[in-house]
Amino acid sequence: MKVIELAGIGPCPFAGMVLADLGADVIRIERSSAVQDSLPEGLAWDVLQRGKRSVGVDLKDTRGTELVLSLAEQADVLIEGFRPGVTERLGLGPNECLARNRRLVYGRMTGWGQEGPLADYAGHDIDYISIAGVLGALGRAGEPPVFPCNLVGDFGGGGMLLALGVAAALFSAARTGEGQVVDAAMVDGSALLFSMMWSFRAIGVWQDERGTNLLDSGAPYYEVYECSDGGHVAVGALEPQFYAALCRVMGLSQADLPPQMDRAEWPRLKELYAGVFRQKTRDEWVALADTEGGDACLAPVLSMAEAAEYPHNVARQAFTSVGGVTQPSPAPRFSATPAEIGSPPCRPGENGAQALAEWGVGGASIEELISAGVVRAF
Repeated sequence: MKVIELAGIGPCPFAGMVLADLGADVIRIERSSAVQDSLPEGLAWDVLQRGKRSVGVDLKDTRGTELVLSLAEQADVLIEGFRPGVTERLGLGPNECLARNRRLVYGRMTGWGQEGPLADYAGHDIDYISIAGVLGALGRAGEPPVFPCNLVGDFGGGGMLLALGVAAALFSAARTGEGQVVDAAMVDGSALLFSMMWSFRAIGVWQDERGTNLLDSGAPYYEVYECSDGGHVAVGALEPQFYAALCRVMGLSQADLPPQMDRAEWPRLKELYAGVFRQKTRDEWVALADTEGGDACLAPVLSMAEAAEYPHNVARQAFTSVGGVTQPSPAPRFSATPAEIGSPPCRPGENGAQALAEWGVGGASIEELISAGVVRAF
């Protein structure tokens, strides 16, 4: 599968990385100035660019636009993350590209979507999850909302949704011979990720007041607790049998406790549990939980450095090192066609001439475009 990625930041490059991990040949079209300004020692730290090749193209030059359109003629996918209307002004919008290749899947990644009152506004992850009704639900009771880095909007509701949409559209194109536009908006994706909470709300078991519900720090048995060494453990003992195991680990008798689902008692139980967990270190609690065979649903809260060295993650090879940079391994896992990191992160322009040649651009044309400054590649 051949993918053109018009260079941007965050969710669109993440989608390109996911597709590259899954075996796609991804060529990243950079601003030509990005090649000149790139660091000579490379960008090994930029995990989102792994497995790709890069070409700097002057898209203000008609020859640069024509080059990208010629690549689109043989591509399966083009993905872009500009504001609505930008690629149209560049002459690289869906109409122009699909006119060259009717099977093309044209993936668009924006925050607000291609239309609507906010479509032309600037914004970031925190803004998109706000109007999706997600941010207002995250945090503790009586405290301001807490944003989960930029995981929900940029990467879960954005880049991952774009990759899924592209895969689905490719399946359709294979059956029908017709490509289409995939409009992936972070507002839409963030709202979609919250679907189960809308179900809970519909039946009256989820309240709009954050920090009072089963999964948002309201319940004492779905919570994070500080330990005697300053570390933390996460407990998620929702089901009765797992809750019973957690009580045994904590040395508490259920007979002396109020019913698990008595919401009125949750605040008092949280104070009780907090006092109990402060009596031992994080690793001592983990060792105790192991005696229940994992049924206590208790896990250590790890730093990024610790996560890479945690025995389960090591056994699963959940993290890998490429060029000396530790990073998550490709996912999910396939029994017959395993995903892999094809190459270290590319610098702007790196392996671009080779990529153009393999995509059918003649050597003389490449040299001419490079000489004219329309293309920068090495």
